[in-house]
Amino acid sequence: MTNMAPLVSRFLRLVRGLVIVLILPAGAGALAQDTLRVLTWPGYADPDLVKLFEQRTGSKVEVTFIDSDEVMWQKLKQNKAEDFDVFAVNTAELQRYIQAGLVVPVNTGAIPNIAKQLPRFKDLKAIPGLVHDNKVFAIPYTYAEMGLIYDRKQIKEPPTSIRALWDPRYRGRVLLYNGGSHNFSLAAQVLGDATPFRIDNKEWPAAVEQLINLRRNAQGFYNQPEESVEMFKAGGTALMFANYGSQQVQLLKAAGLEVGYAMPKEGALAWLDCWAITRSNRNAKLAHAWIDYLLEPQPSNALVTRQGLANTTSESQTLRHQDRLQWLEPVEDVDRRSILWERILSGDRAKRVLAP
Repeated sequence: MTNMAPLVSRFLRLVRGLVIVLILPAGAGALAQDTLRVLTWPGYADPDLVKLFEQRTGSKVEVTFIDSDEVMWQKLKQNKAEDFDVFAVNTAELQRYIQAGLVVPVNTGAIPNIAKQLPRFKDLKAIPGLVHDNKVFAIPYTYAEMGLIYDRKQIKEPPTSIRALWDPRYRGRVLLYNGGSHNFSLAAQVLGDATPFRIDNKEWPAAVEQLINLRRNAQGFYNQPEESVEMFKAGGTALMFANYGSQQVQLLKAAGLEVGYAMPKEGALAWLDCWAITRSNRNAKLAHAWIDYLLEPQPSNALVTRQGLANTTSESQTLRHQDRLQWLEPVEDVDRRSILWERILSGDRAKRVLAP
């Protein structure tokens, strides 16, 4: 009998090991007990969606939310990137992370749900800034086009051009976004520039004059989508440049306002948020699993129903096939645009605006 003791002991250890394997969540595998550190925007990682991912992978997810591109940059630049594994960033901002060496290429083969994305998002090379040296650095996730929201009671036919913002018929009844980068891009579109993110030196006087004229049409300037709704509700607004796109449409309709939404023929400026992986990530397999998971129907649809945003796997309810989008790109000089815009807001004339 004493000779049986080691055999029994090994048998019991084997049984205990099998029990431990059986109680692990399905799909946990090599990801079990790992922690994924996510840096993202509100609405991109809701608690119920995070919980489901944790259950599937047996991992823990730590989410940090930010409210501006600059806050994200401060959290990730230099050695601070070591605090995060994956983050959501728009295509224009992505460029400085690539240049600073803060991100690594994404293994698209580890993200099978890419196959579910719409054609315009599968063609990664056609989206400015995602591919460098034939390497993919981010995967499209959600977007919003910056169209024109109009009051159906005052404007019967949908506006067709960005020039509608300058229409003298709407003097004092146009709501605008308070941002130099985007507003100078609008001015460049009116001037006929094919690439509104690059203003040549000789074009600055004309662009400034356009924005001075636009200021005369302004009812007010907003920063956040909720602020724009309150301003619209106050009455008198005929037209609004929708910096937050369909998200603002949803908020306005929820507030009981009769609004329409139109895309300008020049092509609507549009931001595209993507998932990127930090250089200092601790578990690339888990980071890729997170990106793949968020392209599934439940997380993707939550963007639409909860946030009023669009996802990359289903057709937008606000876009037509013929509508053109111009994905945001880094501008030629963000500081110059901001300084000149502040001078325009203050009421300066063109000569003072352009003064050194």
